[in-house]
Amino acid sequence: MKKIVPGLLTAVLLLGGLESCNNKLNVQPVSYIDTAQAFNNSSDVQAALVGCYTGLQSANLYGGYLQFMTDLLADNGDESFVGTFTQPQEAQRKALLITNSQISATWLSAYDVINRTNNVLANINKLDTPAQQASGEGEAKFIRSLVYFDLVRAYGKAWNDGTPASNPGVPLVLAPTLTVTAESNVSRNTVAEVYTQIITDLTTAEAKLITGGGLNSFSATRYACAALLARVYLQQGNYPAAAAAANRAVSTTSLALNGFYGANFGYTTANVSTSSIPAGLTTNANTVEDIFAIQVTAQSGTNQLNTFYARNRRADVTIQPQFLTLFEAGDSRALLYTTPTATTPAYTRKYDALYGNIKLMRVDEMLLTRAEANFRAGTTTGATPLADVNAIRARAGLPALTTVTLAAILKERRIELAFEGFRLGDIKRNMESTADPLTNATIAWNANRLVFPIPFREINANPNLVQNAGY
Repeated sequence: MKKIVPGLLTAVLLLGGLESCNNKLNVQPVSYIDTAQAFNNSSDVQAALVGCYTGLQSANLYGGYLQFMTDLLADNGDESFVGTFTQPQEAQRKALLITNSQISATWLSAYDVINRTNNVLANINKLDTPAQQASGEGEAKFIRSLVYFDLVRAYGKAWNDGTPASNPGVPLVLAPTLTVTAESNVSRNTVAEVYTQIITDLTTAEAKLITGGGLNSFSATRYACAALLARVYLQQGNYPAAAAAANRAVSTTSLALNGFYGANFGYTTANVSTSSIPAGLTTNANTVEDIFAIQVTAQSGTNQLNTFYARNRRADVTIQPQFLTLFEAGDSRALLYTTPTATTPAYTRKYDALYGNIKLMRVDEMLLTRAEANFRAGTTTGATPLADVNAIRARAGLPALTTVTLAAILKERRIELAFEGFRLGDIKRNMESTADPLTNATIAWNANRLVFPIPFREINANPNLVQNAGY
């Protein structure tokens, strides 16, 4: 069977299975599950919703590769990939090929998750109660929005690069794909259309979700919806809306900054550098600072950030002096980085927990988003920019500032959220350049090289998909 829709054939097969080609037997194969049978009752829909979260855990998505590849693509000297895998090498060199298997795998995994959410939404009325239906709809739309936001930022031009209403984004697929037909040859929607859908879904999701959470302990909450909206609005430069959304994201007493920075990454003590092996490291479970996290255990989930960054794993990424010089004297966040020597480079300790949960949204990000958005808008929604920045600095053991500048806010953001998948989006919205690591030539923030190609297998299978410029 020829694949003719972006990333959806895998999802279809997961739900539909394969028909037996043996007409003599005329027996439905045991691998076949018709969607009418798969979604019989409330328990089936709840199980499918859990499957949406499981999809997010994929190594190709938030299990690490998505954050890792975008950070390498954006990097201008903060980190260096010293491993042997060609896919990350292409990203750091800003020389992605249309045949890059990781770029293809991320696309496929993303549309698999999207199809899972579409199936949940199509069967949402089978949940037992109106409250369950509201929570289920909110969770599914949050997950779909999260994936679409990172898809459109990676595979499309930045919001502030040209005209979003005409720049190609990614295909919007909002209904379940149960069978693959010629009509499945979808085209790319514009960047503006994708952002509009994301905001619509998140606005609905925030209203639908109960305050305490969704249908499971790991579920997205309305605070997660607000946090993602804050990211979206910040990327668009809609600063009043970003400040308001970030403020809503932290408007609960159940969320707060951890007492020390290392607690975000599984440490039980602020002094993590008492030996060559980090002190106080435990399994990186959720904390009061986490708004939404990918759950990782020995039985399920993947943490590829641990695989690539941890010194006791592949140790494929070294931290460069350019980044280490950003720390002020006494900044406790520097303890999350090893001290380089004449023979040993520096590494980050953020991902040393083997089965550490991957923290996608935290309170510190929201405080920095609120500070930046308020500063740019000239507002004080929730707090002053100075107060928010000083809250971050106080936790790091740094003296309070008496005045604050945009540069100071962005510096705190760069340090606080380093190597967590934020850099590409930040350099594009702030129109900062990066550099070719081989030639040191400057690369503009809106260069074609900083956009993922549409995977070759998708272009080859679907004539309606247009490739990005430069590929």
